[in-house]
Amino acid sequence: MGRKRTMQRQAATVRTDRSARRSRGLTLIEIMVVVIIIGILVSVIAPNVMGRPDTARREVTRSDLLAIGNALDMYRLDNGAYPSTDQGLDALIAKPSGFPEPRNWGPEPYLKKMPVDQWGNDFVYVSDGGSFELASLAADGEEGGEDEAADLAYADL
Repeated sequence: MGRKRTMQRQAATVRTDRSARRSRGLTLIEIMVVVIIIGILVSVIAPNVMGRPDTARREVTRSDLLAIGNALDMYRLDNGAYPSTDQGLDALIAKPSGFPEPRNWGPEPYLKKMPVDQWGNDFVYVSDGGSFELASLAADGEEGGEDEAADLAYADL
């Protein structure tokens, strides 16, 4: 019986040594393979993501225009008219004064903060009370422009 236990201990020791070797970590070759795979992925994906910052800015600005347009529509539903050009988009942040007087300005603001486009420019807002024009002057900050400098208008969305 003593001999059988000794053999069992030796077998257990061999298994423990093998599993200890396996759990020590990755070999240098395994680490190099992982680094090469990550390098390949970065070289394929990075140009697609990082090469289009202007396109991303335009898409975010389009989304912002839609959000501001929706807030203006809610303002009109509550108050019967859009804010005047003089009241501007500030009327979505704080209750405006002047004409047209808001009849039912909500307890919460329509927007949490003053919006600016992705180039740091204020949005252009013009309204007669019954309709509005809302636009971003895009990258150049001036009316008109081509390609990435082309204006983005709410009416075109």
